[in-house]
Amino acid sequence: MKRLLTGGLAAMLVMLLPGCGDQTAAKPVIYLYPEEVTEVLAQLDYNGELTVTYPAYEDGWAVTAHPDGTLVDAEGKEYSYLFWEGSSDTEYDFSEGFCVAGKDTAAFLQGTLAEIGLTPREYNEFIVYWLPRMQGNAYNLISFQSDRYTETARLTIEPEPDSVLRVFMAWKPLEAPQEITPQTFAQFERDGFTVVEWGGCELP
Repeated sequence: MKRLLTGGLAAMLVMLLPGCGDQTAAKPVIYLYPEEVTEVLAQLDYNGELTVTYPAYEDGWAVTAHPDGTLVDAEGKEYSYLFWEGSSDTEYDFSEGFCVAGKDTAAFLQGTLAEIGLTPREYNEFIVYWLPRMQGNAYNLISFQSDRYTETARLTIEPEPDSVLRVFMAWKPLEAPQEITPQTFAQFERDGFTVVEWGGCELP
């Protein structure tokens, strides 16, 4: 059975915050974990402007993927993941989420990302990227996006993976705490060829 899971429950758009606009959907990275060495083509249909990709994105990323996540391109260069950034005016769903004190951000992200389904390697890379921007704030309003993100950044992979986890964190700094309905997450199981993505966007 094919599984597709995003880092948050799909919800009615009770409250919207502005999208990233001229700001960046920052460091979405895509990990590929096939069960055996596999030639993979990954294509991104992004409702916005791609500003940076690595390896370079042309008609897609064509790589040889290894079970440990190592990716090799046609020239023999190795990568840990596929990387992209882009700018869009997507409005994100903040009907559910979390309000977290800046000083508690590291512990919150570690626990929550593990609950969502990231491995220590994956959530450590996520935390190292985002923590410097978040821990100095009084509070952070955080919501892990589902449909609003996947509709904006449609990902197609051949051969089709068995399990897909796409985690995208929309957040903004706050001076004072704000009430918000907590998110809950379904259990993610890595079954067969697994694809994992994480990224985020700081709202203005």
